[in-house]
Amino acid sequence: MVSQLPTPTSPNLVYPEDDGLPMSDNTKQFRWIMELYYNLEWLFADNPNIFVAGNLLWYPVEGQVKLCQAPDVMVAFGVAKGDRGSYQQWNENNVAPQVVFEILSPSNTQTEMNRKLLFYARYGVEEYYIYDPHKNDFSGLLRSPTSESEGLSLQVIEKIQGWISPRLGIRFELSEEALQLYRPDGKPFATYLEIQRNLEQERERASQAEQRAESAEQRAEKAEIALQEERRKAERLSERLREMGINPKELE
Repeated sequence: MVSQLPTPTSPNLVYPEDDGLPMSDNTKQFRWIMELYYNLEWLFADNPNIFVAGNLLWYPVEGQVKLCQAPDVMVAFGVAKGDRGSYQQWNENNVAPQVVFEILSPSNTQTEMNRKLLFYARYGVEEYYIYDPHKNDFSGLLRSPTSESEGLSLQVIEKIQGWISPRLGIRFELSEEALQLYRPDGKPFATYLEIQRNLEQERERASQAEQRAESAEQRAEKAEIALQEERRKAERLSERLREMGINPKELE
């Protein structure tokens, strides 16, 4: 990758958090962006050092406020989770997002996409995936060890059907209807509604298990109380028998 020269900086520089462009142009594009984001966030939820973001402005070079892109979805390994107004790479141990996704809309132009490709290639993206849900067209590019020697930094993945992302571990399958993504455990990506329903079902199962545990504990407590009461009754009876001059053990 081409090395970057130090850029004079100013403490008064403002890095905008909004490029003025909408997150999506239509419901289908928006649905895909959200599905990707939530599934990846869910997939890496237990790793505090994998950052997933959607439509977040990425500034690769300090001091260059006009040099930025906002991938529809991006994943940065080795970067702590947390809220950000923008992704300022120099504040993230200079880690570039390794994986980016772009979900196309009819308004995207070839010139715009070429510009994004050059940006991602120039600033260190390792995996770049592009899906057009309207045309059901999917492609991907991968940074390979031989890329730069050939004058290219990202190369087209020729056999994209069944491709498994080296970084994410997810599998891509393109059918005649739509793109389908699979988690490393083989389970398909879920829609946002499916994820929400699954979470609600998990909460309900946890609540029911807690109620069962509480009920069992209460039954055990009641049984213990009943046992203690029977013992007290037996002791009172033994005491009365002894008062009458009868040895309770002789009655056993």
